[in-house]
Amino acid sequence: MAPPRNRRPGFSRRIQFGLFIGYVVAVVGAVCSVGLVMLNRLDPEGFSSLRAVALDVTAPITGAGRSGIRSIQNVEDYVTGYFRAGNQNQALRKEMAQARRDLIEAKTLRRQNTQLRKLLKLVEHRSETVVTARLIGSSLTSARRFGTLAAGVRDGVRPGQPVISVDGLVGRVLEVGNSASRILLLTDGESTVPVRLIRSGTAALARGRGDGRLLVTSLLPGSRPFRKGDVVTTTGTGGLYPPDVPVAVITEVEGDTALAWPLANPATVDFGVVQKPYQPPLPPSRLEAPPT
Repeated sequence: MAPPRNRRPGFSRRIQFGLFIGYVVAVVGAVCSVGLVMLNRLDPEGFSSLRAVALDVTAPITGAGRSGIRSIQNVEDYVTGYFRAGNQNQALRKEMAQARRDLIEAKTLRRQNTQLRKLLKLVEHRSETVVTARLIGSSLTSARRFGTLAAGVRDGVRPGQPVISVDGLVGRVLEVGNSASRILLLTDGESTVPVRLIRSGTAALARGRGDGRLLVTSLLPGSRPFRKGDVVTTTGTGGLYPPDVPVAVITEVEGDTALAWPLANPATVDFGVVQKPYQPPLPPSRLEAPPT
């Protein structure tokens, strides 16, 4: 059934009612504005009292709005502070790592100076650098701990050469190809390195556990020389590894043994320095006395 022709849609009446209300509000606003202007001219004190009342009425609304703005600003400051704190933490971690290297170097230098004062004819030997290359891979999930170095026979790399990074000892060359080499990492179960405590000079052995850590054993049974936080370095005993290279930091102490984390983490080391095997200096030969 078709709707009657003279019937208007329902929304037209709502629109007309809305326009009427709008006109009424506009007229009332205009009348109030004129009244306020006349009140300001005829009775300034009364107008001031009216403004004070209006201020009291709108103050809670203004305060609520300001609180909301402050809350938004606090959220923004919190988010900004969160990201800024992340950057600061990263910078602090780098500074702590550099400070740790500087501390190890300072302690090593102090111990060396003490020995030099005691031994006047001590000759310091430094291993010759073969090549500096990028560490392009490491097997850290298997039972064995190997690394891959982007340098081989054509670069002068040979089996048995020690590999050192900025942070400390990485391991030694195990197998060599034409342009790449396999490194036996310090944490492998077949790796054993003579070490000593920087704090006391106590000799020990650091053996790989195959789980990313080292087992450090004192060579003096019953001495209990280890403390949490101690740093051990190479001794140069037996050759191969040059002396005074940082190796690990003690994390757990168990009597004459201790667990340690290597200072040179293969997962984060970018470059390795391959050196020729260290050869300790021979003791001076004694001249035979002339026959009498």
